[in-house]
This record gives sequence, C-alpha cells and structure tokens, in this order.
Amino acid sequence: MDDLTRRSALKVGGATLGTAAFARALAPLTEWTDDLTMEGFLQKHYKELDRDEMEQVLRRLEDETFAEHGVNVTISDPRPTEGVSFGYALNLSICIGCRKCAEACHVENNHDRATNNSYIRVLEMKKGSLDMENGSVEFTHAVPDADHFYMPVQCHQCDNAPCVKVCPVEATWKEADGIVVVDYNWCIGCRYCEAACPYHARRFNWEKPEIPAEEINPDQAYLSNRIRPQGVMEKCTFCLHRTRNGRLPACLEACPTGARVFGDMNDPNSEIRWVLENKRVFVLKEDVGTRPRFFYFFDE
Repeated sequence: MDDLTRRSALKVGGATLGTAAFARALAPLTEWTDDLTMEGFLQKHYKELDRDEMEQVLRRLEDETFAEHGVNVTISDPRPTEGVSFGYALNLSICIGCRKCAEACHVENNHDRATNNSYIRVLEMKKGSLDMENGSVEFTHAVPDADHFYMPVQCHQCDNAPCVKVCPVEATWKEADGIVVVDYNWCIGCRYCEAACPYHARRFNWEKPEIPAEEINPDQAYLSNRIRPQGVMEKCTFCLHRTRNGRLPACLEACPTGARVFGDMNDPNSEIRWVLENKRVFVLKEDVGTRPRFFYFFDE
C-alpha cells in the first residue's frame, strides 16, 4: 500500500463512513499487525509530520505503551545534528566472541524476550579465513578459542543502502547523520528490505513482542527502540536515542575489551577518525557497492 492509498482512504472514509464502519472497511489492510491502532494506521508519514503533530503522536504512543504494558516510558524524537556523520569500527584482533554486545543490544532495544533477538550476530570463523558462509553463530564452547576469531555483524548503515531502494512505501530511509531508520507505523511488513540486505541486518517481528514490565527500557525514541508492533521490520539504528544525545551505543559500552569504536567521522579529533586514518580498515562485501559506515580492522 502506498502513501496515496492511506491518505485517500482517510479523506474518503472520513467523509462517507462512520468511525466503526470505516474501521471495518480498513480491517483487511491492517491484518499484518494486531496491535497497530487505527490512529497509527492512518498517521501521516513521519517526514510529513510537523512538530506539533509529532508531539501528539509521541504522547499517544506513550499512552498506548502504558495501557499495554503498565509502564511509563518517554518516547522522544531526536533529530540528526547538523554536520555530524556517524561511523563505527570494530577491532577484530581483540574481539573475544563473548556476545556481550548482542546481549546489551537485546536489552537496550526492547527486543522480544522469548526469541532472544538482537541486531548483532557474532560469527566465529577459522583464523586466516573470512569465509562468512561457513562462520557459526551457534558456538557454545568457552571463548575465545585459539583457533578462531570473531566477527560481530550488524547494520552497516550503508550510504548506498539496497534496503532503502526496495521499500515500496518509503518506510525506511537514510538520515543526514548516516543512520538508516524505519518508521514502524508505516512499514507494511513485506520484508523486501530483509531480502535486499547483504548483511542479514534486518529483523521481522513474527510475534507480538513480550517484555516483562520491569525489563522495559523506558528511554525510547520513535525511530529507534520503542516497542515495535508485530508484523513490521526493524534494525539497528546505532542507538540513535543515545548517540544523538551525546552518548555511546549500548553495544560499545558493554564490550569488555574495547574492540568497538564509534563517533563522528567529520570530527578530526574523534577516535573513529583516528582509526580510519591510521589503521588498515576494510568493509564486508565491498564488491556489492553498499558503501557502509561500519568498518573492521586488525591490530598490526
């Protein structure tokens, strides 16, 4: 369904049908999610909302979260800072495969507890090989293992993002600071973006997320870690609810070895800029032309 269909439905339906009849008429169009309200379905595209409209949306979502989960949360809408260009680098020489990053992502981003979902996969591969196809994410032995090295993989926030290009309703786009985002209220769950991503960085909510009330992270953002509806796509956003407010991503703070480096690539004094200028960095699947903002490097 494109945005014209939504707007046309709102305009025509409001003029010709009562609220209950209009809701019944639209029911087949909202079958992909049981917990998206009619207000959410009829909401304008994120890019079209003015500040007052966005404030109304945020307060509505906070009220819905309290009604559903019994928890008071704050849902904000932090915007990109002018001139900032985020980048992330990972030192494979000191990553030990502990998966603390994936655990922190799971908690910070209000993932469904039953599925133990995370935006980060940690691949274990034989030393001397970058054969991702034979890498394992299901290793259960003690880490680090002397014969292996470990490669966490998440969204690479590509400048030439194939996921953005294939979305039929423009529910996903790239922001000025380099972060690729998803409007969960606009996504129709077609999963084209999941198929297009060469890094397996997109996630689909097959079930309605279930999180114990005491485990819900109340610091949320509209385009980031608010609790997602069933039937929509989601992805890493470099924890924009944190990073756009001067904090670091949760995965970086959880890393026990300091393998992760994040910052503004436009800042000549930033750590990420130093890594890019002084280390031999590489990106995954460079041949596909995605131009990612996630880099890997080894200590010399």
